[in-house]
Amino acid sequence: MDKKQIKPALVTIGPVTVIMVLLIALPLIYVAVMSFCSIDEYYNVTFDFTLENYMRLFNADYLKIYAQSLGIAFITTVLCILIGYPFSYIIARTKSRRKKVLYMLVIIPFWTNSLIRIYGWRTFLGNSGWLNGILTALGIVSEPVDFLYKSGTTIVGMVYCLIPFMILPLYTAIEKLDDSLLEASQDLGAKPVNTFFEVILPLTMSGIFSGSLMVFIPCLGYFFVSDILGGGNTDMIGNLIERQFQSGNNWPLGAALSIILIIVTLLLVKVYQKMGGDMDALGV
Repeated sequence: MDKKQIKPALVTIGPVTVIMVLLIALPLIYVAVMSFCSIDEYYNVTFDFTLENYMRLFNADYLKIYAQSLGIAFITTVLCILIGYPFSYIIARTKSRRKKVLYMLVIIPFWTNSLIRIYGWRTFLGNSGWLNGILTALGIVSEPVDFLYKSGTTIVGMVYCLIPFMILPLYTAIEKLDDSLLEASQDLGAKPVNTFFEVILPLTMSGIFSGSLMVFIPCLGYFFVSDILGGGNTDMIGNLIERQFQSGNNWPLGAALSIILIIVTLLLVKVYQKMGGDMDALGV
């Protein structure tokens, strides 16, 4: 690259590089260094480097929360696939103006903060909420049902928050389907069920993989959903991290947990890439 090309390159790449370094690289380095620090008796961070924070991650109580987090994330991902796939298929195969309306139904939730929407769910599911009011008015129940502060309620909140991240990549994959392949399957006498499992599903598997990754990873860190709907009864890894930085006042341990979550994320992305996933679908 000659001198005449250096200046335009710096003007183009320079600001982005500075932003990436200041907002991504330096904070990650800070968290990584913090994860090896210690705290004194007054909970002040001291730069006495130790591996104790990472050793504490194998505590039996923490292992239980890891397993619970992975279980909730897995169930949430499966439910998002089961609910999101039919909806994505309908959107992608619709040819009329209703396609835009259906697509907007997926986008509109992004216009409102997810925290506010989760508080709406707590109001809806509460003892004096609409759901209990309807059930009582219809005579289905004689007294309010306690829906809140259970694992199932947390999963409902997770699915509600994350299902758009499943629908969008699925929609992209399904829209790329070649109609001639579906027509060929029909001409060869394949039943609709066989066409789905033998043609449609394999060709849209990339959308399922990318959508699963975009749901599974955030689910591990959405601590506010389990706080509001689970009432602390269904702690996630995100809750552990939040608690160490807030009430626990143990920043080094919280940083160690954050580093582990980042490593898990990178491993899942690497597995996805090895399986032939499209990184553009993840915004990477």
